[in-house]
Amino acid sequence: MNPVNVGLLGLGTVGGGTVNVLLRNAAEINRRAGRGIHVSHAAARHLDAPRICPTDGMRLTDDPFAVVRDPDVDIVVELIGGYEPARELVLEAIAHGKHVVTANKALIALHGNEIFAAAQAQGVVVAFEAAVAGGIPIIKALREGLAANQVQWVAGIINGTGNFILTEMRDKGRDFADVLAEAQELGYAEADPTFDVEGIDAAHKLTILASIAFGIPLQFDSAYTEGITHVTRDDVAYAEELGYRIKHLGIARRNDQGIELRVHPTLIPERRLIANVDGVMNAVLVMGDAVGPTLYYGAGAGAEPTASAVVADLIEVTRVLTSDPENRVPHLAFQPDALADLAILPIDAVSSAYYLRLLAKDKPGTLADVSRILADRGISMEAILQKEPAAGATDVPVIILTQRVREGEVDSAITAIEALDSISAPVTRIRVEPLDAH
Repeated sequence: MNPVNVGLLGLGTVGGGTVNVLLRNAAEINRRAGRGIHVSHAAARHLDAPRICPTDGMRLTDDPFAVVRDPDVDIVVELIGGYEPARELVLEAIAHGKHVVTANKALIALHGNEIFAAAQAQGVVVAFEAAVAGGIPIIKALREGLAANQVQWVAGIINGTGNFILTEMRDKGRDFADVLAEAQELGYAEADPTFDVEGIDAAHKLTILASIAFGIPLQFDSAYTEGITHVTRDDVAYAEELGYRIKHLGIARRNDQGIELRVHPTLIPERRLIANVDGVMNAVLVMGDAVGPTLYYGAGAGAEPTASAVVADLIEVTRVLTSDPENRVPHLAFQPDALADLAILPIDAVSSAYYLRLLAKDKPGTLADVSRILADRGISMEAILQKEPAAGATDVPVIILTQRVREGEVDSAITAIEALDSISAPVTRIRVEPLDAH
């Protein structure tokens, strides 16, 4: 049987890694797919740039639309990233009846509903395993391996840059800005790190995971997103003292009111496996009603880890090239006409426990005032930690852990606490999640 011809859009780190994996493991891939998979066409911005892969036998061009429209191309692999022209290229490929593989989480999170509808109408597949958590096969696990379950919640460390920063702050007592600068030097963070440190990248990925887990349309604009720039090394140390680790988590949870979809710094009990995922590694914890908790861990980025997911998608698409479209695994796990348009809850309707850090004047009655404000709103304290003031300072750091309560009540309490004359600075609030089997 003739090999499948692949048109590659982008010959950078992931594109080069994809070519190398296809070449190195060609015999094994052929055994799995039933036929060869060959990169016959590739588009790159600079044709004479150095490559990490050989380009022999490829038709190279700087026009990605020429690849998409070429009748000899069976599958288009989009590795350009961003929103445009990636969206236009993918829709053009679908219009030409070509299957698509993409690693573009931003594209799927924002435009996936449109793209999947177009693919459904044309009877083609859009595969996107590499869009979430690099080489970890979390999309296939949710779509297929856990298909018997009602997924109750998903929680993930799905941005390696943020995880590296928080790990360094904990292990070495470093400040956020210092570690961010190193992450940029090491290539973990972009020159503009906003997508990573403000949680936008993680929110793209969480949007995709939530859609597959709960059978809902992609709704990135409804995701609550909070970054880690306000987390200090003191917060990291106090959390450790209380038996917790701070991680930048994406959390999607289904409850009776709707779906929680939120990215923010989170205190996790240090005994949890996911709390011990360090450096640039990723991990996703899924709670299913039948299977219980399952954890998926691995490299969230890099040439060959991401290429592993791209090539796995190429094998899957090759297997289904001749199959009846009605018998394929749906893009978002559930049949397209069975997606439930459940409400995404606003953050003030979400319940969590909370870490509150106050800077209080060292005088009688301050803690009593704070306790009264919390009690008036039905907020119970789980633990309280009062630190010694710094040398020459009159303000005392006070750390309070609350029991689970609705966020709106905490917002009200923080406003009242900050209005006290005895409180010297804005209150720091970090959510606390037990991530247990309940």
